[in-house]
Amino acid sequence: MESTDLTQRMLPTLTPENRAFWTGGAEGKLLILRCTSCGRFVHPPQASCPDDGGELVPEAVSGRGTVFTFTVNRHPYNPAVPPPYVVAIVELPEQEGLRFMTNMVNCDPEAVAIDMPVRVVFEEHGEIFVPVFEPDERS
Repeated sequence: MESTDLTQRMLPTLTPENRAFWTGGAEGKLLILRCTSCGRFVHPPQASCPDDGGELVPEAVSGRGTVFTFTVNRHPYNPAVPPPYVVAIVELPEQEGLRFMTNMVNCDPEAVAIDMPVRVVFEEHGEIFVPVFEPDERS
């Protein structure tokens, strides 16, 4: 998985619950919390499993997914991020309904489509590696 550094963005505050998600890209890994008792992946990160209260530990997932839905933003909300850009919800294959909001990169915004195969790449911002997605030509 390659690294990109495409935008200036607001970065998250690291917490014990979200640290693995935001720093796993340093090793090229998309880390999602998984319950040690029931096996459910949980995102966004939280302190315990919402199903059974079990302990959550980071686990690397494939880094592949599909575009569940998206929008092309054409309004300049942040001067450092020129439009158009794509805000997408990507679903990961490891678990039905395991989705999160991200940006699509390295493609024409008009080429993005629902069910498009994608793969993770990371924007490096110091110790934070923001997971963003690009088209997965290998799928």
